[in-house]
Amino acid sequence: MFTIHQITAAHSRVRSGADFPSYIQKIKELGVRHYDAFVADGHINYYGADNHIAKSPPKYAPLEVALKPRISDFMLGLKAHQEGKSDYLTFIHLCAQLGIDKWQVRMDVMTCTYFDREGNIILEEAIPQ
Repeated sequence: MFTIHQITAAHSRVRSGADFPSYIQKIKELGVRHYDAFVADGHINYYGADNHIAKSPPKYAPLEVALKPRISDFMLGLKAHQEGKSDYLTFIHLCAQLGIDKWQVRMDVMTCTYFDREGNIILEEAIPQ
């Protein structure tokens, strides 16, 4: 089963959103089936076979996630991040300001789904392979 140490090593190669697809491929190879990333403090829960869960600790001081999502602004910020125009922490702060509470990445269908604080889907997109 995979460990947080293995996942952290794979994530250390990510410099921008442009590196995201290769990171996903690497952790999929480790056995991660899906994960939930929480904007408020940066902790991530990784799920594998046989109910295996690896939980990362919080990565930064808590952020307040806006109650009402600003979807069009988020889409613009996400596009810029995916093009490598922002680093991870800049993207996280943007998500918090624009009402994105978490995202879930599913390796079986290769999607990334963004949610607001109420659990509503804001955006679901395919991960390039």
